[in-house]
Amino acid sequence: MFDLTGRAALITGSSRGIGRAIALQLARQGASITVNYLRNEEAAKQVQQTILSNGGQASIVQGDISVPKQAERVVDMARQAFGRLDVLVNNAGFNRDTLLLRMSVEDWDEVMAINLRGTFLCTKAALRHMLRQRWGRVINIGSVAGIAGNAGQANYAAAKAGLTGFTKAVAREMGSRGITANVVAPGLVRTELTKDIPPEMIDLAMQRIFVGRVGTPEDIAACVAFLASEEASYMSGQVLVVDGGLGN
Repeated sequence: MFDLTGRAALITGSSRGIGRAIALQLARQGASITVNYLRNEEAAKQVQQTILSNGGQASIVQGDISVPKQAERVVDMARQAFGRLDVLVNNAGFNRDTLLLRMSVEDWDEVMAINLRGTFLCTKAALRHMLRQRWGRVINIGSVAGIAGNAGQANYAAAKAGLTGFTKAVAREMGSRGITANVVAPGLVRTELTKDIPPEMIDLAMQRIFVGRVGTPEDIAACVAFLASEEASYMSGQVLVVDGGLGN
């Protein structure tokens, strides 16, 4: 395991799913965690309590990261909780799937707001603190849909593809300041976002997954933990695909 003792991390959208797994993983490796949630306070408190009961440190903060003032407040409260902010994981995600010809402007805008604008807002706020420390990790949770596209997900795929360009720009701007920026792009992972995928589509995907199983949130969390560590200091501007071979 990578030692994150003394580091403080904010994970957006971390009351459940991949975000929850990331929060628990980073906490196990010694990081102090700020759990961000939008609506489910009880789930966020459960994540916090799990970390505390295992001897870690954790705070929770509510906020819609697609709203500028709320995003800034979430980041500021995360820094205040532990006196620093070393790791930002932009995990909060949202999908509204439908074929392009049926997709409304609202479907497009809402997905862009959470997945792309929220990442911009939180990263901009977090970098102010990281620059003072001359150390930081920005880790954005993308998707294989942002690489290969996916029918019925033009908005989601575009937002996740946008994350790649955004991350590479941040990596170029911040590289000389001790700050790295990378993308983790999950494939098929069992979460709230994928629970409604028809069984026949799961079966089709399974035929293409080399390792022979659907991914878990913990699979993604393990890769995030590496990117958050000192050992990943020479890795920046990269897209780490974690899909069991699905995209090959």
